[in-house]
Amino acid sequence: MSQKPNQSKGSSTFFGGAAILAASIIVVKIIGALYKIPLVNILGDEGFGHFNNAYAVFNLLMMVSTAGLPVAMSKTISEANAMDRRNQVQRIFRVALLTFVILGAISTLIMFFFAGPLARFQGDALAAPAIRAMSLSAFFLCAVSAYRGYAQGHFDMVPTAVSQFIEAVTKLVLGLILAIYFIKRGYGSEYAAAGAIAGVTASELVSMVYLMIRHRRHADWRPGTDRPHAPGRIFRVLISIAVPITLSASVVPITTYFDTVQVQRLLQSALGYSREMAVSLYGSYQSAVAIYNLPSSLMVALTASIIPAISAALTKKDRLGAGKIAESSLRVGTLIALPAGVGLAVLSGPIVQALFPRTNQEVAGTCMRILGIAAVFVCVMLLCNAILQANGRASLPIVFIAIGSAAKLITNFFLVQQPAFGIKGAPVGTLVCFVLVAVMELAAIKKVTPRPPRYSRVFVKPAVASAVMGAAAWASYGLLSRHAGNLVSLGGAIVVGVVVYAVLVVVLRAVSGDDLSLMPKGDKIARLLRIR
Repeated sequence: MSQKPNQSKGSSTFFGGAAILAASIIVVKIIGALYKIPLVNILGDEGFGHFNNAYAVFNLLMMVSTAGLPVAMSKTISEANAMDRRNQVQRIFRVALLTFVILGAISTLIMFFFAGPLARFQGDALAAPAIRAMSLSAFFLCAVSAYRGYAQGHFDMVPTAVSQFIEAVTKLVLGLILAIYFIKRGYGSEYAAAGAIAGVTASELVSMVYLMIRHRRHADWRPGTDRPHAPGRIFRVLISIAVPITLSASVVPITTYFDTVQVQRLLQSALGYSREMAVSLYGSYQSAVAIYNLPSSLMVALTASIIPAISAALTKKDRLGAGKIAESSLRVGTLIALPAGVGLAVLSGPIVQALFPRTNQEVAGTCMRILGIAAVFVCVMLLCNAILQANGRASLPIVFIAIGSAAKLITNFFLVQQPAFGIKGAPVGTLVCFVLVAVMELAAIKKVTPRPPRYSRVFVKPAVASAVMGAAAWASYGLLSRHAGNLVSLGGAIVVGVVVYAVLVVVLRAVSGDDLSLMPKGDKIARLLRIR
């Protein structure tokens, strides 16, 4: 039996929490699909374009406000909690909550009072009602982030998981009802998009109320004997941890925001499309983006496990263990990302036809094909980010993502204004961006980590299994579509692909005992499959 990476005493609790969060993410994404798929068909491409233009503004402000602070908060709370400094824990929470409330209020005011200029800057003035409808979401989400950070600092993932579920269900019900209401009342697509966005705002409010009640009931209110640090000192510590994480995480949403502006403007100025046509084409592109984001969302629980596991090993001077964890996490992530991306690429047309029958099939299908491959590199990038951050190299991802984002905008500029590409140049820019970032980060890991992963063991077997799976799924769909409809043929192709891939993973021994040891119940799975 190969030696397994050393894990801390609390690793079982931590990975159990990661498993809860992973399950929650999967359920939330399923509910999210039940929300966005009919929403695209209700709003149409133009209305969905307004919806996503508003979301681009919201995501940009929220990434700046909430990307790093919850991590900093959970880290400092867990450290204080480990030393039984209860007064320090409560003061950290109060300082962080006040900071979040101020950031949320500023973001809300910006979105409400500058909705018009922000929408016009994107080339979609009709997105202004949706931006205003989403403005209060910024305030609510900042408060939600504070309560989630407190719970995660106590290794309690349940509040985060439950609140995400509440948000998803509320958004699904209210968002669709309001969108349908405005459409049936004869309002334009911009107001229907605002109605759908209002459902998002309501979902954040309900989530915040739940977390406040739960915090009141379950927080440790016992006074401690410790003397907490001054609020100013706590604030400085939080900011010193949060800023590098925020900078790294903010580059992509900033690029996405400028992408929405650049692409729609180029379609209008260079290709002569009307505003309505440009927004409609962008909405078709976003239909593909909604599905392309799914594989990377599955990386969240895994990346949350990587950082503390590697950090704990390095603290114990266990470089061998840290290297094995990095290699195993990359391989497990690749085993998930590669088949997902290949599947989206080879079945892009049928997937778009099944999920978004009202969208521009040719545009969305082509974009999906390109984005499916890009999704693999996005997942690799996220895993590499976590490995570099765990090894104290948090500044490197900032530089690499900035370079990749610049490459995306340059690629967009040259391709989108070419009639042969048009809107299809946007996903090519995305692919160029994340291929470049993933390659640079893999090279950096090889140079700066004490025991770098062996990339041949990480990528070769999953790539072979995914290629065979993709061919099997593509061929199966082609054969089934001669005798059955799209939905039946697509379902059959997916089943064939899953079975073929699962068999190949076991036969090729693409996963090792070290990999499974990082997962809940991994040792039992390894014994069942006789994997060492």
